[in-house]
Order: sequence, then structure tokens, then C-alpha cells
Amino acid sequence: MSANPSLAPEYDLLVVGSGGGSMAAAAVARRMGKRVAILEKREKIGGSTSFSGGVWWIPDNHLLKAAGIDDSFGKARRYFDSTVTYQGPAVTAARRDAYLAAAPRMLRYLVGLGLKVRRPADDWPDYYDTNPGGLPEGRSVMPEPFDLHELGEWEQHMALYEPGSMLPLGADEFPTLFLMKRTMAGKLKAAKLGMRMARDKLLRRRTVANGGAIQGRMLQIALHEGVEVHRETPFRRFLVEEGRVVGVVVERDGREQEVRARSGVIVNAGGFSRNAAMRQAVSTRGPVGADWTNANPGDTGETVQAMIDLGAATDCLDTAWWIVTSRNTDGSWPEGATWKDGTLYPFMHHLDLSLPFSMMVDQDGRRIADESGAYMEIGERIYDRQQQTGRAIPAWMIFDARHRERYPWGAMPPGKTPQSWLDSGYMKKADSLEALAAQCGIDAAGLQQEVSRYNGFCRTGVDEDYGRGSRAFDRAHGDPTVTPNPNMGAIEQGPFYACAIYPGDVGTAGGVVTDEFARVRREDGSEIPGLYAVGNSTASLFGRCYPGAGASIGASFTFGYLAAHHALGSDELGKILEPPEDA
Repeated sequence: MSANPSLAPEYDLLVVGSGGGSMAAAAVARRMGKRVAILEKREKIGGSTSFSGGVWWIPDNHLLKAAGIDDSFGKARRYFDSTVTYQGPAVTAARRDAYLAAAPRMLRYLVGLGLKVRRPADDWPDYYDTNPGGLPEGRSVMPEPFDLHELGEWEQHMALYEPGSMLPLGADEFPTLFLMKRTMAGKLKAAKLGMRMARDKLLRRRTVANGGAIQGRMLQIALHEGVEVHRETPFRRFLVEEGRVVGVVVERDGREQEVRARSGVIVNAGGFSRNAAMRQAVSTRGPVGADWTNANPGDTGETVQAMIDLGAATDCLDTAWWIVTSRNTDGSWPEGATWKDGTLYPFMHHLDLSLPFSMMVDQDGRRIADESGAYMEIGERIYDRQQQTGRAIPAWMIFDARHRERYPWGAMPPGKTPQSWLDSGYMKKADSLEALAAQCGIDAAGLQQEVSRYNGFCRTGVDEDYGRGSRAFDRAHGDPTVTPNPNMGAIEQGPFYACAIYPGDVGTAGGVVTDEFARVRREDGSEIPGLYAVGNSTASLFGRCYPGAGASIGASFTFGYLAAHHALGSDELGKILEPPEDA
């Protein structure tokens, strides 16, 4: 297929955006013998999924069964209900049950089309595994590495998160690699990485893992199935007749073109992380920065706004898939955050935040959250504290000398602290906590009191305030050589360091409200006929939390799969949604 075929005037199904849910929906349509087109505004294909850590959260999946790990629909539902406590129009029992029933079937379906998956090589537990129904082994699924050269001419059109695509290493393997200076497992992981890179060079392969592997494989499947994939085809508006969405108007080669859809339009065009005006308009709890995000460059919100203009209900517009970042308080970015082509990739601290001899505090010197816990919760807690006191953005990460000697931070390997970080003021350094507090504008007495309390927890191994290190997820990202708690180490050896922390993200988590079939709903609960939405264009099924690695991608794929079956009148839909016997 041409790398940008001509558009036909009409299709059975149109999919706006090229993320993971789009590929799943399009594959279903083609297997049903229907004509389907994916319309991507950017030159690159893959959407937010390509920029991700490349994980699906799939309860009761077949890989768990093969490994002898006990999971079920009922157990997963108990975990969902104990973890997703937010109440809103997008968090419904019908959507929950549809996801839990359809997700493992969706995964098996795509595996049957050629998708290659595995369980994480290293531990990746559910984020709240101590909750009823939680799995310390985790319900996450990873893609097998993928050689981009298999795509032929399409390789150059794949969207990639460049810093992550440089290493053929799964996101699940990084916590072990981070301990290369501390454990034999870390040293072996570094050696294996070196061998993989040498092998790829010898065999002239370009192996990618994570989001690039998911979308590389899914694009390969889509093209094999005969899906039309159209690049540089931005959405302009919906075609509506007698209240029903019957197609879209796109721009192609500088001209507007109408494209009709006989059965429906599925929107999977991402959220609005990079739309500063839209984010500021809905932010009610504190400042937000469109430049703090690691979302894909196409995450600009115009399609979400178009659905709102049609009357779509919305929820959780002020939240996101938070992963905190760090920068200088003057707005400048540190060495390592700007890529060789000038693109900014803010540091993402969801793993290095978890390591010992560190703690995160607000400007009063008080801790905010379990630093080793679920990253979305950390962002939510920062905003809650900011709303309460106005003194949590920026927050501050405080380190002692052992952290900087042993562990990575940002883009730098274990033990490396560039002089430019200190010279620019991005990383503060002082011989005493009092002097460090003065540099950061933190209340010195509050910081001293909090460090003293925290150090006491480090000695007992029990964090009485936030439970750091009490869950399997925390411990999987700690340093097992530190006892009695692998996530906690006393802050007592100078010099001391600090970095300003901001609530960065990898995409917005609020959007339009949809039902269990991914139909877009109005405020009164009625549907907008012919219009479906999945992924970051929608309000999350999980409200304001993240239950496990890959929850957003798992939901996007699953509801894309369901949307196509529903829009095309599939006879299989009832069977897909049928709850297992243990329900």
C-alpha cells in the first residue's frame, strides 16, 4: 500500500487519529470485510501509544493463566471497585464490566492477527496490590521487541519517543538497570543491553521496545489486513445530517475534503496536553504547563473541542496521566532534557523518584505523597496540596549524597550529576539542610522537622504517613540492598541536593463521556448517533487514578475493539461482553 493513498469519498468506518485503539478498531473492521480508513493529521503514525511505555493492563489475560497466576473477572472487579473510588459519568458499572470482559478477548484476538506479547521480564505489580483483588504479580502485558525495518517504506513514518527508542529495552527492565551500581541483577541487565545493541548492529536491525514496538507491530498488522492509513490528513469538522454524524471534513493537500462513513466515526485523536489555552481554561486546582508534558506533539485538542461543540458531555478535564518532571524555577530546562534536534523531552521521574535517600516536600517542607507509589496519585496529591495551601507547585525533591552517588536522575546514569545542573541552579546543593532550604525558598524549620520524622521511619522501615515501601509496586522499584525498607533511606549525609518538581504528564485523562460501546454521550445521557470515541479523547474509565501499568492503553485498545464491533453491527458483540461464570 502507498505510504499515503488517495482518499475515497466514503467508507464503512472512519477512525480519526492513529493511536492503539485506532489500530484495534480498524483491524476488526477489515476482518468483517469492511472498508476502513485511519486519518492521522501528523506526518507520523502511532499517536500517544507510540510515545508510551508500551504496556497494556489486561485483567484475567491468557498469559497470567499460562503462568499459573490466579486471576478472574470477579477478582479484577473487586480490585477495580476497591481502587477506582471516583464517582463520575464516565465511571460506570456498565463500562467497567465491558472492559473487564472484553479486554482479555481483545488481546487474544490481536495475538491471532500477529501481535506478539509477553509478561514483564521484571516485576510490575498492580499499583495498589494490597487492595482487595490486587495482584502483586501484576496484570500488565508488554509487546515483544520489534524490528522497524520490517515496515519497509513505512518505517520513516512511525512516530517514536526518541529518547526511549534509542535502547532496545522494555520499560519493565529499567528499574533493574537503574541498580547497575548496586546489584548483580543490575550489572547483568546492563551487560544484556550491551549484547542486544551489538547484535542489532551486527544483524543490521533497528529494534524498538515499548510504545514503538506496540505501534510498529500494529501498523504492520493493519497494513497486512488492508487498512487504509492516511497521513497529513488533519480533521477539520464533523459532517452531521439530521443529528447524526455521517462523516468528517479533513484537509488534504491544502484543500478541504468531505469523507463519509456509512456506519460511524471513531475519534481516537488524543487529548489536549499541548493546548495551553484549553488546559488553563479547565485547571481549577493550580498552575499547569503545556510545556511540562511528554504527550505526543499532536495532542492539541481540536477534535475533543469539536465533540464538545456537538453537545458531548465531559468529565475530569482538569486531570492527566501525571508523571512529575523537574526544571529550573526560572523556566529553563536542564542538560539532558533537550534532544539533539532541539525537541524538548522533560524528564519523567516515575522510577527514579522511588529510590532511597530522597523525599518530596512542598514549600513548607512537608511531604505530599508516597514518593514510590502510583505516579498519577502523586500528581493528584500535588494539586490537592496546591489547592489547599498554594505552596506545592513547585514541590521539591530532597536528596542526600548517597542518592547522587548511587542512582540515576532524569536522563543521567547512576552517580552522574552534571556540573551544568549546579551552575544553572536546576539542582541546588548545600552542606546543610538549612542552607538548602534557603536556596529553594522552603521553610527551613518545617524541612528540618520533616526530615527528622522521615529519618525515623527509615530506621523502622515503616512510613507511618504515606506507606512508602508497603506495596509490591513500591518495592519493585526500590534498592534491595537498603534495609529494612528498599524505598527509604535516611537523609543525613551531606552535601544535600534539591530539584524543583512540577506535575508533568504523558497525556490528559479527561475528555468526552462515553458508554460501554464507546458511544459519545450528551449531558442528558443520550447518545450522539454515529459518533464513538476512545483513548485520551475520552474521560477515563478509571476516574482520577491509575490501577496498573498500561491502564490507559488497555482501555483504548479495548474500547476501540468494542466500538468497531458495535458500529458495524457485529454478531460477536454479545459474546464478547458476556461476563465469565465467576462474575
